[in-house]
Amino acid sequence: MLELRPTCEHCNKALPPASTEAMICTYECTFCSDCVALLENVCPNCGGGFTPRPIRPAHMWKRVWLGTHPATQQVTHKPVNLADHAAFVALVGGRPPEQR
Repeated sequence: MLELRPTCEHCNKALPPASTEAMICTYECTFCSDCVALLENVCPNCGGGFTPRPIRPAHMWKRVWLGTHPATQQVTHKPVNLADHAAFVALVGGRPPEQR
């Protein structure tokens, strides 16, 4: 189950569970949509691409919802060294995520 991390790893912007700005990679690295654009859709941690983070239901329509599986409160704030990341993006060479 997704952790639903509370902030962007780079800029530390708040990304509450219902945020439509939250983007994740396959390892749940979490960034805001502005930082994903800045990072050129290349995860600085794994090299994968990003997709919008799903929004967990806030109401108990079924047995599982945000109340039974709350978002994590643990912040992962690891600002990206943009110069190093630019070199990494160059290494990726413009390949789309499915070809990395």
